[in-house]
Amino acid sequence: MKIFKKNNQKKSRVKEGVSISDLITKPYLNEEEVSLITGRAISTLRNDRHLRRGIPYLKIGRRAVRYKLDDTLSFMEARRISFD
Repeated sequence: MKIFKKNNQKKSRVKEGVSISDLITKPYLNEEEVSLITGRAISTLRNDRHLRRGIPYLKIGRRAVRYKLDDTLSFMEARRISFD
């Protein structure tokens, strides 16, 4: 079941106006929050889970997916590009 706004965009579960500094105080993040922090599309996160790659995650119940903040930040740091 999809929830639509007036202009036919999917409604996000992340509250508007939430800053990244607020998100990095939470120990566990949902896929929308991880998408905001990493810049990766939600569909990419879902595809990575299906292919068993990407950021480690937790399944709570049958549907709820959570990512540890530390795993998310480690994933980003591992892909850091630096120049000599």
